Formats: sequence, C-alpha cells, structure tokens
Amino acid sequence: MESVMEQTTDTMSKSKQHRRWFTFEKSKVWLWSFVRFVLVTGISFIILYPIFMKISIAFKDKIDIYNSTVVWIPQNWTLENFQLVFKVMDYPKVMTSSILVSGAVMILQAASCALAGYGFAKLRFWGSGVLFALVIFTILVPPQTIMIPTYMIFKEFDLFGIISLIKGKPISLIDTYWPFFLTAVTGAGLKTGLYVYIFRQFFRGLPREIEEAALVDGAGVFKTFTRIMLPNAIPALVTVMLFSFVWQWNDTYYTSLFLNNANLISIKLQTVGASITSYLQIAAGVTANTGQADPFYLSMLINTCMLLTIAPLIILYLFVQRHFVESVERTGLVG
Repeated sequence: MESVMEQTTDTMSKSKQHRRWFTFEKSKVWLWSFVRFVLVTGISFIILYPIFMKISIAFKDKIDIYNSTVVWIPQNWTLENFQLVFKVMDYPKVMTSSILVSGAVMILQAASCALAGYGFAKLRFWGSGVLFALVIFTILVPPQTIMIPTYMIFKEFDLFGIISLIKGKPISLIDTYWPFFLTAVTGAGLKTGLYVYIFRQFFRGLPREIEEAALVDGAGVFKTFTRIMLPNAIPALVTVMLFSFVWQWNDTYYTSLFLNNANLISIKLQTVGASITSYLQIAAGVTANTGQADPFYLSMLINTCMLLTIAPLIILYLFVQRHFVESVERTGLVG
C-alpha cells in the first residue's frame, strides 16, 4: 500500500514538474516572439517612415505647408508637385537613360564577376590565393584613393598604344558612358570585389562531381561554366544583379567623376535643388517678396523629386523581393 502511495506521489510530482517545464518553455517562446515583433516593427518603422513622409508631402498643396493641423493626410490634394518636378528633371528622359546605363552595367558586371568567381572557386593555379586576397582588399580600399589615376586613364584613354598609333593621340572618354561599361566588363567597377566573393562562395558550395561529370563527357572549362555551373548559379546571379543595378542607380561618386553633363538620376538629384530654385524664380511665379524661392515649398519639391528617384527601385523590389530573399539565403550572404 505504501509503495503504491509512493508511486502515486512520484507520478504527481513528475507531472507537476512537466507542467512547470512546459509553461516555462511556452513563456520563452512567447517572449522571443514578442522581442522579434518589437525588433521587426522598429526596423520597419525606421525604413518606411521617410518613404511614407515623402509620399504624404508629395501630394500636398503649398497651402498645407503653413497649416499646423496637416501632418500626414493633406487637406488639399494636388499633382502640381509631380508636374513641376517632371519638367525640371526632364524625368522620362532621365529615367530611361538611367535604366539603360544601370542595366548595361548590371549585365556586364554580373558576367565578368561570375567568370572571376568561378575561376577562384574551381580552378587551381599558382598565386590564386594572393589574387583573391587582393580582390578582397579592393572591398576595403575606398575608391577615392585612386580617384586621380582612374580619371587620367579615361581622360587620356589609349588601349596598349593602338589608339595613339591610329589617331596620333589618346582619346578622352570623359562625359561618355564608356568608363562605366569598361570598368564593369574588366572587373574594376563599383563593388566588384563583393560580387566576386559572392560568386566564389556559391561555386565552392556546388558539388565537384557535377563538374567532373561534364569533363568526362568532353566539355571544356568554358563550356562547363556556361552549360552546367552558370544555370545552377541563378541565386547568386539574382543577388549580384540586383545589388549592381541598385548601387549603380544610386551612385554619385563615379557619375560625378566621369560625367559633367548627363541624363542620369544620380546627377540630376545632386543639382535638382538649384534647378528647381531657378525654375521657381523665373517661370513658376511663386517667389516671395524678397525675390527668393519659398524654402518650405522648395523642400516640398525636393522631397517629391527624391520620391520619384526611388520609385523605380521600390517597384523593382516589389516584383523580385521573394527571389532576392531566397537568393541571399542560398548564397550565404549575411551581415
């Protein structure tokens, strides 16, 4: 009888301990879910708040600027801000040029970096480790340190002396889009070191048996790369192409270095303040009594300009965000 009672007591004690443990584990799960919710909400607020604010400002009439009761939702909706910015920026032409240049750079850069990444990952040769270390070093070195030699290369461009032999002197590629294309195809463009690293890490993760099977079937190195390895590298391609397009779209350093007058988003965004001020003073007829443009209205127009600048990137992300997230996960890119 006593043994039965002891067993019953032990069973009840274990049951209580199990319930306490289950409650503790459940509390930990709920606490971690709450912490994640707070973190995601905070990060989303930091990222989305400026965008929502610019959308609200872009549709406001200039009368709402001085109305203290208007914060988010305008009382007087208008499209005049967009119409004025379209005229000042010549937006359709600028956007078309930016898409073409960024798209061409994206394709050339992805192709050259994929070849380099495959070579570092699968081809063993003397000094490959040192070369790859130099590639990583380019990520750390700011491009401003080589600004002058980079400018002079394209200011007096001469391909192994061939151009001087034919024309008698080097040619200038400044104020053309050729510097962007040449640096992209030769692996010297914006953030190239990072793209090569992404491809190398991805190709190293592919089974070597696939490559060996292709070699047994008679495929050479280049055919193996184009027919076997590259189709399997779609996640890395998506990641690199998106990064390349966005960074080229937002770049101001190289565009200011190579171009003085061009129809690109990044350059127009730098000069839009002065352009809008001049337009307001001359054509729009909204100047103050001092002869200067209204600074509050000018700020509203600049916010509208910035919204139009990032709008193509937002639309692009809406269509490819799922593929982009999957690509980042599969390439192992973190941080």
